Amino acid sequence: MSPDRNLNTDTADETADDTKSGQENSLFGLQDAQVKAVTALLHAGKDARKPLQGLLGEMSNADIAELVAKLHNEHREALFDRHSQDFDPNMYAEIETEILSDVIGLMPTEEAANIVDALDSDDALDLIIALEEEQQDEIIRQLSAKTRLELKEGMNFPEDSAGRLMQREFVAIPQFWTVGKTIDYLRAASDEIPDEFFDIFVITPTYHVAGEIPLSRLIKAKRSEKLDSLTLDDIHAIPADSDQEDVARIFRRENLSSAPVVDSSGRLIGVVTVDDIIHVIDEEAEEDFLKLGGIEEDDLYRAVLSTTSSRFRWLFLNLLTAIFASLIIALFETTIDKIVALAILMPIVASMGGNAGTQALTVAVRALATKELSRSNTLRIIWKETLVGFINGAVFAVLIGFAATLWFQDYMLGGVIAAAMIINLLVAGLFGAGIPVVLDRLGSDPAISSTVVLTTATDVIGFFAFLGLASLFLV
Repeated sequence: MSPDRNLNTDTADETADDTKSGQENSLFGLQDAQVKAVTALLHAGKDARKPLQGLLGEMSNADIAELVAKLHNEHREALFDRHSQDFDPNMYAEIETEILSDVIGLMPTEEAANIVDALDSDDALDLIIALEEEQQDEIIRQLSAKTRLELKEGMNFPEDSAGRLMQREFVAIPQFWTVGKTIDYLRAASDEIPDEFFDIFVITPTYHVAGEIPLSRLIKAKRSEKLDSLTLDDIHAIPADSDQEDVARIFRRENLSSAPVVDSSGRLIGVVTVDDIIHVIDEEAEEDFLKLGGIEEDDLYRAVLSTTSSRFRWLFLNLLTAIFASLIIALFETTIDKIVALAILMPIVASMGGNAGTQALTVAVRALATKELSRSNTLRIIWKETLVGFINGAVFAVLIGFAATLWFQDYMLGGVIAAAMIINLLVAGLFGAGIPVVLDRLGSDPAISSTVVLTTATDVIGFFAFLGLASLFLV
């Protein structure tokens, strides 16, 4: 072995030791020092296998998944080449969707199939859906008949539906059983029931849900008690084609830990659990947040050209709206030539209108997403946001009017910008709350469409009001 190789290994060992000591002070999450240590150990080659194995063994599945995302492609390939067999199959359920296809491509098809077989049905479906069609077919062919059938059925459900979200491992008990018989069954069938579950579903002979029993209620009951006497009053059966946002809303409103999923005939086919809902809420919030910025989906780990292409469309649309606003300014070219101060103050009016409108728009988009905004209260909410815009406009009109008067020693100029500020902030409140509602009624996604329309409206009206008033009273 060469001296350089020894030096690399020693350095990697020291880095790993530093990482371990630093890890003790960390509350949670992957640390940059750990990424650095793993990279150093990968550089050291196969001689650093054991130190790297030890370091990976101290990480959670979520930490390893984050590590995989943060590594360069060459390091990621080296990691899976040497240690893919050391990873828990559940780790693959945590990997970013954008790189999952590349990761699965680093291993033989048979190994990938074994991972899918080992996962819960909902995680297995998520993994398969994230892959390229060719990868899907190769892996599905290697699976057991039961898993293959479950995956194909799951893929037939609409995207973002309860059928895609549910897992098929659940506990269903006949309604005529007693508590004692149920507990005995759960102990005897420990290999056949889910590792973790919150509720037991009581079913009829035709597999319809007759009731739900929280596990805590079952454990507290006497062995001789009938299951019928323990079931909750409400059954929160969710149709398999329900949108996942609606499912999340039911969980939040009813404080559920799990809920049964039923097919079109009302038969029990799966269960949605609260950990799935946490992912849904996070995913939907992230999606809306990205759309407000004109980004259709998270592209942090996507290829450069793909990311460029997806963002280009909205930037191009923004360019067209900016040109439209510039044409409004061009109408008052003579006025601006005569009063240079207008060019200095003009951006203030447009900027304040844009920010005020974005505040109202954000509230409206969120309210639409959570169903808090509906036909019954739409006018009231729009009126409220318009009034807020007017009041804020009046307050800022006094401030900017006074400042402009002192700055340029022209009280008429101060009055013009004050009036324009009131007009633009009033319009910003009206449009900020109204545009998402109109777009939603037209069937367009307000989260991704509203920002461009609002920015155009506040810029155009702000420039037109300010320069138009200046033309009337100052020239």
